[in-house]
Amino acid sequence: MTTDLLLIDADSHVTEPADVWTSRVPARYVDDVPHVVRDQDGRDVWLLDDVMICKVSSTSAAGALPGAENRFKTFEDIHPGSYDADERLRYLDEVGIWAQVLYPNVGGFGGQQFRNMADLELQILCVRAYNDFLRDWASADPRRLITIASLPFWDVKASVTEIERCAELGFKGILFTGEPQRFGLPTFGDPSWDLLWSAAQASGLPVHFHIGAGEDNVQDLMTPRRPSHGMAGAEAYANVNLFMKNGVQCGDLITSGVLARYPELRFVSVESGIGWIPFVLEAADYAYLNATSESARRSGDLLPSELFYRQVYSTFWFERVAPARLLDELPIDNLMFETDFPHVSCLYGNVAETIQANLGHLDDRTRRKLVWGNAARLYRIEEPTD
Repeated sequence: MTTDLLLIDADSHVTEPADVWTSRVPARYVDDVPHVVRDQDGRDVWLLDDVMICKVSSTSAAGALPGAENRFKTFEDIHPGSYDADERLRYLDEVGIWAQVLYPNVGGFGGQQFRNMADLELQILCVRAYNDFLRDWASADPRRLITIASLPFWDVKASVTEIERCAELGFKGILFTGEPQRFGLPTFGDPSWDLLWSAAQASGLPVHFHIGAGEDNVQDLMTPRRPSHGMAGAEAYANVNLFMKNGVQCGDLITSGVLARYPELRFVSVESGIGWIPFVLEAADYAYLNATSESARRSGDLLPSELFYRQVYSTFWFERVAPARLLDELPIDNLMFETDFPHVSCLYGNVAETIQANLGHLDDRTRRKLVWGNAARLYRIEEPTD
């Protein structure tokens, strides 16, 4: 493998600084938005309505030794590239990554935490405040720090307004929940979403389903609710749960009619891996063909798998089996490498080694697609000239 291979990290996270919301909402709301406190165990935690919604240790574990007991507790402990944009760029230079796609933590991976607020105006203000913060954070180098906007997805008209606003601000995609019905909302194919899909397609912004975006609170999955599992077993279960849910959500999407109605709209399954894709597509096609007679299908209708190949992307990082054995059964032009920095499961100190171990057997053209070309095309990222 060449040592000068260009890399795009298609999934990373920003550990939001403590003043993201308190400094960006009207003074009358300061006590009602997410804020940081140091608890009795010496941990920096995010509170909303006096309920812990996020721990700094969960959002930024890069560099910590394995084991929950070794995770960092405070902002002073964590990698500075977690929350400081200049330090992030310095880190990217160190590991040879040209660009990173940026996702949130505190508001939920789909922004879903904000819909729990009683004040409808404040819900939207908090989403806008996060997007404004991310725009400012990425201004350190917008060529390399790729912004994905959160949406108040529970309010379609407000979401359309935010899509149009963020498109003008230079955002490269939007977040959505992979399970709207989980929140009492219509499923993907319902016409009530058409205004949102139309706005996203017109703006050229792909729609992203990050794992956990269909959960009320991802932290609930990360606690050992199954005592016999222990902490390690509980976290292993939680990760498998989230990966497989994204597979189910993609199955929902490709059979919903949305992709046929909006053929230029792209979707991304984020941090879900890729090993599940062949089975989900095979199962969807098998059931679809058995449920629909040849005469009933309209000319030009695409199979669920064909819609996936045309419009759906997915990201991967640690997997060995899929790159080694399943690439012939995968949409090679739709797969993107990620590191998940700085989360617990991220690649850290082993990015080049992981690429070599998992992708080193591939020809240069295929490897370049996975670590650069596919993401560069989707997010319109130009190669560095300096």
